[in-house]
Formats: sequence, C-alpha cells, structure tokens
Amino acid sequence: MKQLPIAQVLPELKTILNTSAAAVLIAEPGAGKTTGTPPAFLDEPWMAGKTILMLEPRRLAARSAASYMASLLGERAGQTVGYRMRNDTKVGPDTRIVVVTEGVLTRMLQSDPSLGDVGLVIFDEFHERSLHADLGLALTLEAQAVLREDLRILIMSATLDSGRVSAMLGGAPVVDCPGRNFPVETVYLPGSGDRQLEHSAAAAVRRALAEQPGDVLVFLPGEREIRRTERELESSALPPGTVLRPLYGQLPQAQQDAAVAPAIPGERKVVLATSIAETSLTIEGVRTVIDTGLRRTQVFSPRTGMPRLATVPVSKASADQRRGRAGRTAPGVCYRLWSAEEHARLPDDTVPEIMETDLAQLALELALW
Repeated sequence: MKQLPIAQVLPELKTILNTSAAAVLIAEPGAGKTTGTPPAFLDEPWMAGKTILMLEPRRLAARSAASYMASLLGERAGQTVGYRMRNDTKVGPDTRIVVVTEGVLTRMLQSDPSLGDVGLVIFDEFHERSLHADLGLALTLEAQAVLREDLRILIMSATLDSGRVSAMLGGAPVVDCPGRNFPVETVYLPGSGDRQLEHSAAAAVRRALAEQPGDVLVFLPGEREIRRTERELESSALPPGTVLRPLYGQLPQAQQDAAVAPAIPGERKVVLATSIAETSLTIEGVRTVIDTGLRRTQVFSPRTGMPRLATVPVSKASADQRRGRAGRTAPGVCYRLWSAEEHARLPDDTVPEIMETDLAQLALELALW
C-alpha cells in the first residue's frame, strides 16, 4: 500500500481524527482510498480494539474491497476484515474491519443506536448520494451527538463538494489526495437518432477491439441493454479469443467475479456493465471504456403514487468517473456515444436519490428511529 498515493496523506488524516470527531477525504480515482484507509486506523489509540465500519454503496464493491484488504494481511475475508450484506455475511470473532452495504448500516443503527463496539464509521463514495447513505449519515451523526462523542466519522469521495460536506459536519477538516490515473484520450462518437442503443454499443466495441489493446468495459443502463448488446456482438465475427462478460447487480456472484477477474492469457475480455462498475472497483486489464451515457434510476411518480424505473443521461461527474476506469492500470481511451456539444449540456452532478424517489420507506425508518 506504500506505493499508492493514499499513503502520503494517511499521517495527516490520523492526526486529524486523533483530535476531531469527523473528517472529509477527497481522493482522486486510483489513490487507493477504499482499501488503503481503513487498515491504517486499526492501531490508533482512540480505537482501543473497537471495530471500523465502512459503508460501500454496491455489493460487488463491498465484497471486493473486503477480500482485497484481507489479502493484504495474508488472510481471507471473515478474519480481520469481513463484510455484511443481505444474504451474504463473512465476519468472525476477530473481525475488526466490516464493510457493509447501505441497508445493513441502517439496520445496525436501528438495533444499537450507540454502535457500542464501533470506533470509526467510514462513508465511501459518498458523492453517489443514495437515500440509504444520506439516512445512514444522519443517524450516525445523531448517535454521535447524543450517545457517542468518541465515535469518529470519515466521509470519502473522488468527486464531492468538500466545502458543503465539511460545513454539514461542523467544519470538519478536509484532506485532499492526488490519484494515480494514467492519461485517457476521449473520443466522441455521436450516433444517429434512429439507431438502437445495442447496435451503437456493439459497433463501438468492434472498433475498440480493432484499434486499441487490452480489455474493454462498456457502460449500459441495465440488464436488458446488456443482454441485447451481448446478442448483437455474438451474432457478429469478433476477433479470436474475445470473451463477453456481463456485470450487473442481480447476476450470480460467480459470474460477477468472472467479469472482474483478469482475462486468462490469450483472451481479451469485453465487460458489459451497469453503473455497478463506475466506482470503487478496478477491473484488471481494462484499457478502453465505451460509455453510452445513460443510467437507470427509480423516480417517484406523483400521478400514480408509485416509483418507476427511468433511463436518464448521466451527469458530467459520473461520465468522468466512468472515463477514469480506462486509466487505472495504463494509458487508455474512452469512447463516448454522444457529441461534445451534448456533453456540455449534461448536469454537473447526479441528482441525489432523496430528491426523486419514494420517501415512504424513509418515513418508516425515521419513525422507527
């Protein structure tokens, strides 16, 4: 971990949390914040044998981060480092770092508001602003204020308005860390309006395989588009040794692991993914990103009183996160399936989930709290 940029700022971060109740870490992609930060605090005096909880928005990223941190210690997940998520838990009596998904943190706070055996709560990738992450932070802040003055809170992100978050935390110190991204060339490939998404994505994949080295990561809005693009590519002649790997939240774990794992020698991997691959996850071998510029989200409909799934354009911040996936291990290229003019019109940031989703569940959680 010494070779990663995060090592440069860990001493400063330790000094801050030794005397402060909260801190904000802004670390660019490739800095190593997700897997490098939690282990650094295990032996701090104020931890006194307590546990570190790290909130990771996505199940795949949570499992991957825990496994990687465990490997750095020469262990398997479930020993010093473990994880908790719905229907999948690996923790043991000696576990000191627990990576949890969003709903799990809320349940833990509801059952034990003081988080008695926890010394530090880390909110990773907080810029995604999911409803569960916002709620988890609100409950943790109240627990800290009322029950646990000694509880520390650390918010981490690559793209975040650090001033606003610091103010929300009572003027918490902000630490900036450079990343370790390699240069990424951006190529705009606007398509015609009458061309279906899977045709445009498949054409970009064929071009990337012909023009660029390494593996390819394609961002698509959902499982339906992934399967359609997969069929489109399977119906055409791909270079020998090309393998297609879908990657989305409902995929069985073994298939998710196959998508993330390095390609075997002699193969080139094309990963067809949702935004699950946007942050906190390095897919080894990827040198090219193809971004359709779309994401799927739940939007509350006042007319029906029910949430519905909507496909919407990504924000500039999200597009930059996706682009950065091509430069994690070597120089890369990002093909964007829209024009530079369309890019200029994208919103700067993704709308927080609390602004567009059904709040009935949130009201029930707050009533229980």
